[in-house]
Amino acid sequence: MNSPARFPSDFVWGAATAAYQIEGATTEDGRGVSVWDTFSAVPGNVRDGDTGEPGADHYHRYAEDLDLMSELGLQSYRFSIAWPRIQPSGSGVPNQKGLDFYRRLVEGLVERGIRPMATLFHWDLPQELQDRGGWENRDTAERFADYAEIVFGALHVRDWVTINEPKTVVDCGYREGIHAPGVKDDARAFVALHHLLLGHGLASRRLHAGHPGRRIGPALNLHPSYPADESPEALAAARHRDGLENRLYLDPIFKGHYPEDTMAWIAERGPMRDHIQEGDLATISEPIDLLGVQYYTPIFVNGEGERVFTHPRAQAEWLEIYPEGFHDILVRLKRDYGGVPLVITENGLATVDAPGPDGRVRDTERIGYLRDHLTAMHRAMAAGARVEAYHVWSLLDNYEWAEGYSQRFGIVHVDYETQKRTPKDSALWYRDVIKSGEVR
Repeated sequence: MNSPARFPSDFVWGAATAAYQIEGATTEDGRGVSVWDTFSAVPGNVRDGDTGEPGADHYHRYAEDLDLMSELGLQSYRFSIAWPRIQPSGSGVPNQKGLDFYRRLVEGLVERGIRPMATLFHWDLPQELQDRGGWENRDTAERFADYAEIVFGALHVRDWVTINEPKTVVDCGYREGIHAPGVKDDARAFVALHHLLLGHGLASRRLHAGHPGRRIGPALNLHPSYPADESPEALAAARHRDGLENRLYLDPIFKGHYPEDTMAWIAERGPMRDHIQEGDLATISEPIDLLGVQYYTPIFVNGEGERVFTHPRAQAEWLEIYPEGFHDILVRLKRDYGGVPLVITENGLATVDAPGPDGRVRDTERIGYLRDHLTAMHRAMAAGARVEAYHVWSLLDNYEWAEGYSQRFGIVHVDYETQKRTPKDSALWYRDVIKSGEVR
C-alpha cells in the first residue's frame, strides 16, 4: 500500500466560489447590471435559458454557508466581489449596501477562523462599461483600478486576486462567443487581453502603494500543452498552443514582455501591438506576491494543431482527466518563472450528482479526481514547487456559465428549488483530509 501524501502543517486548505455563480439577488440593494445578466437573458446563449438568478442564493444564505465552511474545517475561502454591487455603472461613488455585504462576509469568515481571499474580477463586468467598449477600451483598465482601490480600503483582507482567468474571457468571451460579451473576433479579443492584463497591473500597483503587507496576484487557468505524437509537426503545434494557453499570460507578468512567436501569430489577426503603450509592460510586470493557479485539463494536439483527447473526459467535455498535467505545470512554474508563492485557486470536477434515497450524495468519481490531483500536487511540492494553499472548485453547486445549472462542480449539493445544502461524500472526504493533513 502506498504511503499517504503528508502535507506541511502550515499548508492551507480551502474552497472557492464566484459571485455571479452563487449569489443571486441580481437586482437587490443597488446592484447594477452585469454583462452576464445581459448575455444570459438572450435566448440560446445559455443552456435551458438559465441565468444567475437565483444561483445558490448565497446573498441571503451567506451565514448558513459560513457555518457550513466551518463544519467542513475550511481554513481559507476564496470568493469574488461583484463589481456591479460596488459600482453599479462601473465608476463613481460606491454602493454602500454592496460594500456592507462583503464586509459582513469577511467578518463572518474571520470570526470562524477562516482566511478570506478576495477576487476582484470574476467576469461580471458592469454592463455600462461594456457599452463603452468593455475590455477593448483602455479606460476600463483604469476604472478597474479605481474600483479595486475602493474595495482595498473597505475590506480587511490580506490576499487578493486581480483578474480571474483572463484567458477564458479572451477565448470564450471574445474569440468563440460562448461567454459574455459574446464576441467572435480574434482582432478584438487580443486587444481585450492586453487591457485585462493592464488592469491587473494597475490594481496591483494601487495595493502595493497604499496597503503594504497585503498580497496580490492574478488567477491563471494554465493548460500544459503536449504533442499527441512525436512528429515534428505535433511538437511545433504543442509549442504554439503553449504560447496561446500559457506564455501569453505568464511572460508579460513575470518577464515584462509578450512571447514573440505568439505575438507574430496574433499580428496576422489584429492590431494588438498598436494598443501597447510605453510603460504598459512595466505596469503589467509589477511584481506579484502570489500566483493563483487553476488547473483542470491538459491540451494534447496533433500535427495539424487540433486538440485530441488521450485520457478519460468528464461530464464537462473539455475537461480531460490527467493529474500528471497538474504536477507538470507546477514544476514548470518553478523552473521557468521563479519562486513566487503558488496558491491553487481552483481545481475540481463536474459530475452528475443527486442525493440517494437516504439523502447521501455518493460522488466517488470526484473523490478519485481530487485524491489523484492532490497526490500529483504533493509530488510537485516535493520537486520544489512552492505551493502554499489549495482551494477546491467549488464549495457549492452553482451556475456554470453557458452550461447553466446542468453541471455540478460543488462538494456541497444544492437543491435549486429549496436551496437545501447537502455535503456530498467528497465534502466529508475533504474534511478528513484537512483534519489529518494527509491524502491516502
